[in-house]
Amino acid sequence: MNTLEQLPEPESLKTLMIVQAALNTILCETEWLRYHSFVQEWDEGVCMAKIDNGAGDHLIMLFSAEGSIIKGFDHESQLSPYAQNKHKVWPGIYDNAPSELLSLLEHEGIGKEDVTFCIWRKNSDSSWQKGKVKMPKGADDGSNFLIGAIYQTPEDFVQFAEDYFELTLPIEVVEKVYEGVPITAERIQMLNPDFVTEEVYRELESLRLI
Repeated sequence: MNTLEQLPEPESLKTLMIVQAALNTILCETEWLRYHSFVQEWDEGVCMAKIDNGAGDHLIMLFSAEGSIIKGFDHESQLSPYAQNKHKVWPGIYDNAPSELLSLLEHEGIGKEDVTFCIWRKNSDSSWQKGKVKMPKGADDGSNFLIGAIYQTPEDFVQFAEDYFELTLPIEVVEKVYEGVPITAERIQMLNPDFVTEEVYRELESLRLI
C-alpha cells in the first residue's frame, strides 16, 4: 500500500489524531515527550495534529474549512534541506498544492522549509494528493515511516505504547477510547494509575473527549 492509500478520510484522520493525543496525554505527564498531540483551536478555524518522535522527525497535519494539508520531515532523508549543499526545499514537494492550504504552513512555528514530503486534500477532492517529486535512486522521503505512526487500530497503539512508553495497556480500555466512548476517571486510572486525574481531565476537556 502506498502512502496516500494508507491515509484515512480527513475527518477519520482528525478523529484518530485526537484519540491518540488523548491517550498520550493520559500516559505521559511531560508534554514535550508526547509522541502524538492535537490542538483544537491552533488558529482561527484550523486544528493541528502533530507526531514528533523526539529524534528529529515530525508530521504536522492541519485541518481547515478548505481542506487538510500534511507536512512531513524525515531528518535522515536525502530530500531534507539539510542534506543538500544549498539549504532549500526539494523541487516538487509543494508543487500544485492549493494556495489556500499551502498558506497554512506559513504560520510561525510550522517550519515550512523543514520538509521532505507534503500531502493535501481539498474538501472537493476525492483522494489525497502529493507533489510530483523526482527522487534520487534509493532515496526515501520518509512518508511511509511517518504516516505509519498514525496508529489506526487499538492493537497498533497498544504495541506502540509498549515500545515507546514501556507500558502495557489494557486493550479493552484502548478499544473504548478508539470507539469514542467518553473517557472516565476509572478508565484513566486503568491506563495510568500514577496520573493525577484532575490534571488529565483539564487537558482532555480541551480535546473535547470527555
